[in-house]
Amino acid sequence: MNSALNAHLVLSLMVFAQLPSSFTKGTIQVIGSSHPIVALVGDDVILPCYLNSSISASDETVEWTKYKLDPRFVYVWRDGGELESKKNPSYKGRTTVSISKLKHGDISLNLSKVKLSDKGKYRCLLPDMGETSVELIVGAVSLPGIVSVQKAKTGVALQSE
Repeated sequence: MNSALNAHLVLSLMVFAQLPSSFTKGTIQVIGSSHPIVALVGDDVILPCYLNSSISASDETVEWTKYKLDPRFVYVWRDGGELESKKNPSYKGRTTVSISKLKHGDISLNLSKVKLSDKGKYRCLLPDMGETSVELIVGAVSLPGIVSVQKAKTGVALQSE
């Protein structure tokens, strides 16, 4: 190999080594929902989070956290498995990520049996790729309580609260 070609090759490798990691990894982004997710107490809900490329995230670390929660983790996937021991006790048995979807870049959180206390802002983080946040709004519906029943000439009158 001549010295001019050799010098060009070394220079090219030096430039490539100094490119930002986002360029060398491609343009992979973590995407959530720009709109809040709305659920009722008792519902099952999905908090969306996915990669803009359908590459597998099953070998990545995935962390779902909730702002102002201590301990903050609602779900952790690391080294090919869920770390249940890191999870906040109020979320045990209620959060999952689909392993088959994880292989296609879908890291959405499935939250079952939604509680009023679940409302708030959640963060989906892949430390090597980025993060996004999702807002969960939780509502409750209750039936009115009947206080009294009175018979009237035209029917029945119910008083409720």
